[in-house]
Amino acid sequence: MSTGRRLRAGLIGLGSMGRHHARVLSALEGVDLVAVVDPLGDKHGAAQGVPVLDTVGELLGLGIDYAVVACPTARHEEVGLQLAEAGVCALVEKPLADTVAGARRLVDAFESRGLVAGVGHIERCNPALRSLRARLEADELGDVFQVVTRRQGPFPHRVADVGVVKDLATHDIDLTSWVAGREYVSIAAHTVSKSGREHEDMVSAVGRLDDGTMVNHLVNWLSPLKERFTSVTGERGCFVADTLTADLTFHSNSAVATEWEALRAFRGVAEGDMIRYAIPKREPLLVEHELFRDAVLGVPADICTLRQGLRTVEVAAAVLASAAGNRSISLTPEGLTSHDS
Repeated sequence: MSTGRRLRAGLIGLGSMGRHHARVLSALEGVDLVAVVDPLGDKHGAAQGVPVLDTVGELLGLGIDYAVVACPTARHEEVGLQLAEAGVCALVEKPLADTVAGARRLVDAFESRGLVAGVGHIERCNPALRSLRARLEADELGDVFQVVTRRQGPFPHRVADVGVVKDLATHDIDLTSWVAGREYVSIAAHTVSKSGREHEDMVSAVGRLDDGTMVNHLVNWLSPLKERFTSVTGERGCFVADTLTADLTFHSNSAVATEWEALRAFRGVAEGDMIRYAIPKREPLLVEHELFRDAVLGVPADICTLRQGLRTVEVAAAVLASAAGNRSISLTPEGLTSHDS
C-alpha cells in the first residue's frame, strides 16, 4: 500500500486489547497515531509516547481520519455514535455493541454518513482461517456438511461487562459465517454460570446455516486447557484449524478400496492422507489494521463491515434467548428472530 497520503488515527481505550492496538498503530505504515483516550491514564506505558486524553471530544479536536474503539463493550455505542456524528471512520472492537438495538443504531449512523467502519473480528485475519476460507472458496472440500468450533480457557479477569457468549462466542459465530460464506438460520443453546458472576461462563450451541450446514460451538471460561479449534467437514474430508498456532491440516477421505467384507458394508468414509499446510504466518492484528487502513483510503479491502458485525450480535442474542427459554431460535434474513415452540 502506497498512496502518498498519511492517515491520522486515534485510539480509545488502553485495556488489554487496547494496548495491542497501540503497539500496532504506532508502527503501521502510512498511519500516525495522534493520541489515545483513557480516563484512567496509561498505567502500563502502552501509549507509545503520544498524548493520553480524558475524553473523545479532546481527541476529535486534534483532527483525525479514523479511530479504533477498544473501550468496554458497554460503551461502544456511545463512543461510536460520537465518532459518526463527527464524520470520523471507526474500527470497533468486537462485539459491535452489547445489544442488538445498539448495533443497529451504529450501522445506521455510519452508513447514513457514508463513513468507512468495521468490526475487529480478528479471527478473519488468522492465517489458518484465511487459508481455510480460500480453500473452501476453491471447492477443495466439495459440499460442506458441518462446522465445529471449540474455544476454551481460563477466566480472563479483563472482562467484566459481558458474558462468554458476547465476549468469546462472537468470535466463533463470525468466523463460521465468514469461512462458510453462509448465514445462520437457527440456533439452540445451553449456558451455565459457575464462577459466581452475573453472566454466563459456558455455552454449548448447535445451529444451522442457510445451506443446511450444521454448526456446533463449545465456548467457556472454565477450562485450564486453552483451545482454539475449528473443523470443517465435507464431501472430500475435513479441514482442522488451530488458531493458537495458525496451523491448518487436511484429513482426506480414503480412496483405497477394501476387500474386507465387514468394512465394505459400512458406507461411510475411511481415513486417508493427512496434509499439514505450510502457510505464511503474519500477526492477525497487523493484518486487520492494514486492511482497515486500506479501506479508509478507498482501496478494496476485506474488512468485517458493521452490518456483518450486527448479524453476529443478533446471533449472539439468539444464543442467549435460546438458553434462557430452553428453545430453538429461528433467524430471518432481516435479522429478526422468532421463537420456535
